[in-house]
Amino acid sequence: MAKVIFVTQNNGSMEVEGDSGSLMELAVANGVAGIDGDCGGVCSCATCHIYVEPADFEKIGQPEEIESDMLQLDDNVREFSRLCCQIEVSEVIDGMTFVVAN
Repeated sequence: MAKVIFVTQNNGSMEVEGDSGSLMELAVANGVAGIDGDCGGVCSCATCHIYVEPADFEKIGQPEEIESDMLQLDDNVREFSRLCCQIEVSEVIDGMTFVVAN
């Protein structure tokens, strides 16, 4: 089971928990504002763009090439940007905080 916190653009926060699927699916299922997941998690829309805390970025790893390419289409990309459809819910992310970019 992983518990994570999403910080939305209006500085609200929401703690959610899950044990399977992607971080995007978890966010959508819990109504996290700003995470739409329009493509259903196939890494083709960037509507699940998040910022990862710098200290946690190495734990979840660098984006693969397709994700990096998709992120480059977003005007708000930063050094620690990821698409949460590409992050699996697991104990690795337990306790992490993610900031919604959109």
